[in-house]
Amino acid sequence: MRINRIVAALVVMGSAISLHAAAQSYPNKPIRVIIPWPIGGITDVITRAVALHLSEAFGQQVIVDNRPGAGGTLGAGLVAKAVPDGYTLLMTDVASHSISASLYAKLPYDVLKDFEPVALVAGSPMLLVANPSLNVRTLAELVALAKSKPGQLNYASSGNGAINHLAAERLHRMVGIQLVHIPFKGSIQAATSVIAGDTAISLSTIPAAVPQAKAGKLVILATSFAKRTLQLGDVPTIAETVGDYDHGFYSALWGPPGLPRDIVERLHAEIAKAVEQPKVKEILALNAAEPGRMTPAQFGEHMAREVRMWGEVMRTAGLKPE
Repeated sequence: MRINRIVAALVVMGSAISLHAAAQSYPNKPIRVIIPWPIGGITDVITRAVALHLSEAFGQQVIVDNRPGAGGTLGAGLVAKAVPDGYTLLMTDVASHSISASLYAKLPYDVLKDFEPVALVAGSPMLLVANPSLNVRTLAELVALAKSKPGQLNYASSGNGAINHLAAERLHRMVGIQLVHIPFKGSIQAATSVIAGDTAISLSTIPAAVPQAKAGKLVILATSFAKRTLQLGDVPTIAETVGDYDHGFYSALWGPPGLPRDIVERLHAEIAKAVEQPKVKEILALNAAEPGRMTPAQFGEHMAREVRMWGEVMRTAGLKPE
């Protein structure tokens, strides 16, 4: 038995030495970044811009691999089980990844233990939008209207358990209003329902909402970040009315558990450079997105807080795991 333990220890030691040696020459082959969502979303657009910079910086191709399915858990599961050598990475949004811990009863991984935080890349706020026929121009006016018609107004989301569903539930409870949830299959469909008057309001993405607002088909009431963004500086934040409220679409990079620290630091440093490149900054600006300035350790702590918070929101709203 003692010999077996010694052999096992040597195997573990050998693996650690092998990974360390590989990290010294990292990267020496193409890197695959898995996005667990379809092509075209905010995370996808940001990832492709960052990947171009990483390819140039590393002298290796950085391949963006969209693997949608099972609410983002299919692609994430591939990374959780990957060899921690830095050649298989995950780029997804923090909210969906953290919400999944409470949304699904049987996840094939632990969202905190089975992923190594690398970088919070960038964040884009949601926009609280309303149908013009509601005749509200501010969040305070919306709250007053909803309180005068309890349970009569509805709101659209991208689907059950989506960030704009749970963030809306949290907002409604903070201001004491009751709205009926109408889930759709994506932010475009949700915004379209508000435009058509089928639903009253929604927390929408910037690409889905801003063009329609400019055309007079939607009214932007507020943004979901704690502070106003540079691109939407004249739009108030929800927090200015209700206090502690700060949610949005944060694209972030993870690796498999056990990813060597020097690879984490190398990736983090290059991503910090990437988000300052003119082409990347232009894409971020189009989505009112801002770089996520956190160390890997700070990002890990942020992720743990998100998991706890969304779990509490689900419990308070009476939502059961699927």
